[in-house]
Amino acid sequence: MRMGDEPQPAPGDQPSYNGCDQGKDLRQSPGIDGDIIAKKWKPGRESEEVLRGEEDAGGQRQRPMGSERMEMRKRQMSVHQETVSSSQAQQGVGNRGSNACCFCWCCCCSCSCLTVRNQEDERTRRSSNEIRGAGIPNCEESPTPTLEDVYSWGQSFDKLMTTPAGRNAFREFLRTEFSEENMLFWMACEDLKKEANKNVIEEKARLIYEDYISILSPKEVSLDSRVREVINRNMLEPSQHTFDDAQLQIYTLMHRDSYPRFMNSAIYKNLLQTLSETTAES
Repeated sequence: MRMGDEPQPAPGDQPSYNGCDQGKDLRQSPGIDGDIIAKKWKPGRESEEVLRGEEDAGGQRQRPMGSERMEMRKRQMSVHQETVSSSQAQQGVGNRGSNACCFCWCCCCSCSCLTVRNQEDERTRRSSNEIRGAGIPNCEESPTPTLEDVYSWGQSFDKLMTTPAGRNAFREFLRTEFSEENMLFWMACEDLKKEANKNVIEEKARLIYEDYISILSPKEVSLDSRVREVINRNMLEPSQHTFDDAQLQIYTLMHRDSYPRFMNSAIYKNLLQTLSETTAES
């Protein structure tokens, strides 16, 4: 090869310009049944257009018939519609899963059965609040205790708990020790035992469980695992005696732990002194 001679491109090759494929406009590959597939590549575009034709007698490529182009267009449109429909269906199912009601698949807020369900929920919450509000008063109504009554409280914890005035004084002391929930739970169990209506029993049992047994409640009472298991079994069919074991355990806890401190507290001593002075003056 002589100096200055440049290599000649091989037959059939086209030079590229600026690294692009502009020189390769058409590449031919044999197709089905002798057809020729012509792929036309355009710079800067990722898509390709496939042209299918047959060579005529002069070797010129012919474009596909109009029916074939229409068929290809229909296929593309059908694939696109199926993709869009499937995505919308999945989105619709997701929306219905969170908002649909039990009778229909609509997700509108004006659905009649959703309105009925909201009304029932509101009615249930209202009845629960009424039962909870009418359950245990902040202070029981009781006559002023006598000096003999106060002395009897110091002799027996049972006598303290059987009189409203004694429960009020002991409850006031428990409030100073941040353990008033023990007395409230015991009183709620006593109130449950007096109920005869099955529906009210179930509702009161549920409220007692939520207020004093649940570990999520700020007023949870201290119970061992055995008693909690008993309560969980009893809650399957609540009755007046669902919390008997738990009530006895809390009663024993107050008797052994809180009662001795109550007898030495300022609340009990001041009450005893006040009644003693009143009796002496009379």
